[in-house]
Amino acid sequence: MLPHALIIRFRQQLLQWHASCPRPMPWKGLRDPYLIWLAEVILQQTRVTQGWPWFERFRKRFPTVQHLAAATEDEVLKLWEGLGYYTRARNLWRTARYVVEQLDGQFPRNYEGLLKLKGIGPYTAAAIASFAWRLPHAVVDGNVLRVLARFLADDTPIDSGPGKRHFTQLAQTLLDPQYPDSFNQAIMDLGATVCTPHNPQCHKCPLHSDCRATRQGIAPLLPVKRRKTKVRTRHLHYLIWTDGQHTLLQRRPSGDIWAALYDFPFVETSHPTTSGQQLLRQWLHAHQLAEPRSLPHPTLLWQGRQRLTHQLICGYYWWVLTHQLPPTLHNWQYVTIENLCKFALPKLTGNFYTYLLNFKDSLPTGKSNGIYNP
Repeated sequence: MLPHALIIRFRQQLLQWHASCPRPMPWKGLRDPYLIWLAEVILQQTRVTQGWPWFERFRKRFPTVQHLAAATEDEVLKLWEGLGYYTRARNLWRTARYVVEQLDGQFPRNYEGLLKLKGIGPYTAAAIASFAWRLPHAVVDGNVLRVLARFLADDTPIDSGPGKRHFTQLAQTLLDPQYPDSFNQAIMDLGATVCTPHNPQCHKCPLHSDCRATRQGIAPLLPVKRRKTKVRTRHLHYLIWTDGQHTLLQRRPSGDIWAALYDFPFVETSHPTTSGQQLLRQWLHAHQLAEPRSLPHPTLLWQGRQRLTHQLICGYYWWVLTHQLPPTLHNWQYVTIENLCKFALPKLTGNFYTYLLNFKDSLPTGKSNGIYNP
């Protein structure tokens, strides 16, 4: 049980600091639950500096929940392109449609009702409730967890179920019920600008005198995590089937890391390979397509990497030039290379497409490397 005097000092010092050190951001001070929700979804697993321009784009393109609900899924995914974690975008669109079609365009005005919406968890529900309607619900993100763990020198693992419940209760105890919106914004800003993960600026912290981790000299060691994220390396070999003008594109299936986005056909291997023809044979066999009499000789044009939370994607892009393109299958289509920009692409493939446009004059051309003619 925290002493009452300590709780009062925590609130006062934090709010005074926040009033004297404003951190301008376009979503601060908003009361519209739609725009607050939009900002919070964009900022999940995204740094503020990275998410800022996406918030501005979405607010301009879809100023109300009705505008977002009226869009197509492809339009939303295309605008989201490059931000990552595309499940957020799909849930954003689906929830907007639900709010418009089932709730008459009105967000629930309480925490429990917000939690029932798809893609809205405890953090986002608390943010909307406190910022839109000043309801007394504490937000608990990574910044808040770090501030609390250090302030109390608490080594409870923040990535465990009991740990999350423990710190959520602490945050709720410390929350100023009179100014929940200002308090929530203040503690998040403190974690983002002063009580940072590395090299915390303890001498600038308004909570310095009461911070137990500072007194014990252990601030950089907190918070504690129970486990480290294991990262799996995947090798994806993309096959750009093309006649020089058109290319084969597929929509990635549900359950995929980039579900509903568009991408080139690919073969996954356990390691890098230099045999483009072997990759073609694997792909043809996997899709029950006969091998042509003259198999093309793919050219490796570009390779890149993308780090996800649990995966490191190594992408290899093979140019498969042929006079006769293979038949399209389910969720596949042929598009002109120039029109690739109209489709929502994973970040890695988007980077390749930029390369393709910059070096299109040096691409393998002329006679085909082979003819797809089983």
